[in-house]
Amino acid sequence: MVDTAYGDKLPEKSHEATASPSVIPDVEEGTQHSTKLSRGLQGRHMQMIAIGGSIGAGLFVGSGSALQSGGPASLVIGFIIIGCMLLCTVQALGELAVLYPVNGAFYVYGVRFIDPAWGFAMGWQYAIGWLITLPFEITAAGITIDYWHHYNIGIWIAVFLTSLIIVQFFGVKGYGEVEFVLGIIKIVAVIGFCIFGIVVNCGGVPTDDRGYIGFRYWNDAEHGNRAFRNGFKGFCSVFVTAAFAFGGTELVGLAAAEAANPRKSLPKATKQVFWRISGFYVVSLLIMGIIVPNSSPDLLNASGANTKASPFVLAIKYAGVKGLPSVFNAVITISVMSVANSCTYGSTRTMQALAQGGMGPKLLAWVDKKGRPVWPVIIQMTFGLLAFINEAETGSTVFNWLLSLTGLSSFFVWGSICLSHIRFRHAWKAAGRSLDELPFKSQLGVYGSYVGCTLVVLCLMATFYISLFPIGGSPNAESFFSGYIAAPVILVLYLGYKVCMRDTTTWVKIRDMDLDTGRREFEDFPDSEPDEPERRASVGRKLSRAIF
Repeated sequence: MVDTAYGDKLPEKSHEATASPSVIPDVEEGTQHSTKLSRGLQGRHMQMIAIGGSIGAGLFVGSGSALQSGGPASLVIGFIIIGCMLLCTVQALGELAVLYPVNGAFYVYGVRFIDPAWGFAMGWQYAIGWLITLPFEITAAGITIDYWHHYNIGIWIAVFLTSLIIVQFFGVKGYGEVEFVLGIIKIVAVIGFCIFGIVVNCGGVPTDDRGYIGFRYWNDAEHGNRAFRNGFKGFCSVFVTAAFAFGGTELVGLAAAEAANPRKSLPKATKQVFWRISGFYVVSLLIMGIIVPNSSPDLLNASGANTKASPFVLAIKYAGVKGLPSVFNAVITISVMSVANSCTYGSTRTMQALAQGGMGPKLLAWVDKKGRPVWPVIIQMTFGLLAFINEAETGSTVFNWLLSLTGLSSFFVWGSICLSHIRFRHAWKAAGRSLDELPFKSQLGVYGSYVGCTLVVLCLMATFYISLFPIGGSPNAESFFSGYIAAPVILVLYLGYKVCMRDTTTWVKIRDMDLDTGRREFEDFPDSEPDEPERRASVGRKLSRAIF
């Protein structure tokens, strides 16, 4: 038996060891060809990544444009639909990641259970998406400073990029600790806003002369406030914003390869996602949509990181509370930097895994003695320099087109995870194995993955519709490709792999699926503490041996 890059046991026979293209045997750590990542993420890190890891500008700022285009009811319903999709996805991912806490996670699952070409396309689309999102988040963090005083944004881009580089020196532990601290700040801020919003709605703020608000802005046609704005188009427009806001939830599965005890920490982390979706997204957006008029002209510029148009900041401004808007703007700055930190983690680990699986340059697979994928980190930090494009007059136009490449990335990843889980379950059953052998089972079962796949397809159709027929405009190429260009990109990657590898198969056949490579041996990782009777019996046996 040999130890693999995932810390798992594989047969010594070479043909079995290479059954999956995602497996490269380990060599001595710290050597030129080491591919072993550090396992430094503790349970508290995993739970905070699940709860607040990607709460950022998508929620705090982007929701403003969705409120203005779709209305408060469309906003809440859209986020609930995407939230249900995420619940199904994360449960499926939890089952796979506990059993196979492999480097690359969902990219590997796509290769093994769907098709190598699809895994390749989805993996690189995901990595490219994070590569491009990083300079956007750094720019967003710089723009938030403009709320207090106008400075040259290039100065703050340099400051924030340098801060991210420093975090990378500490490896996965640095990522985990930063997310833990910043995640707590974000969670406290969202809870505080919800309490504040309830008080405002009840007319409990002395500086707010609106009195009791109720659902006034949901049915106020006289002033242009409606629960649903722009009809079905307005409803469809919410999905892209919601997907961007929820993007990064899947990082829990990607972090499984670097978790100290995935069997214990991953199930807990996946269960926390429900509270994140219901408490930190749906409830906060419901309250925000109640106390902020959706016809407000201030919402027209609620995109990117324009915190002056953030509906959360506007809610505090409209209540007439002094000083608090600056506090919440600081929270948005922290949130954006947290997402930038997640961008770095997501892209570097995915690139390293792709290279390790033979689907990228071998150089990217190298990991140093401290478990850091050095070259992917260098590439990611280099992409961060794209933020300086905003210094040019046409920089924003170039930047927006680059961001279009990431528009549908999350939908493809989430759909791939659900489909991988469905096909895994079929293969597990065909191999005559019982579900009782799984260390963790999705609470929604395989049916949850079917629901997840269905919702992904419906959201892609809705996004296609709103890209083809934009609100307030006629069909045009620029509008369509700015919203849907990620689809042809992933199609090119998929077909390119098929042509280069001369692969004519449609997908991996059920009977050919590898169910053993990458499995973590869990004997050394107890699921939980023994129950009380077992604990007492164990103590009794130890006392007996000690006495007699």
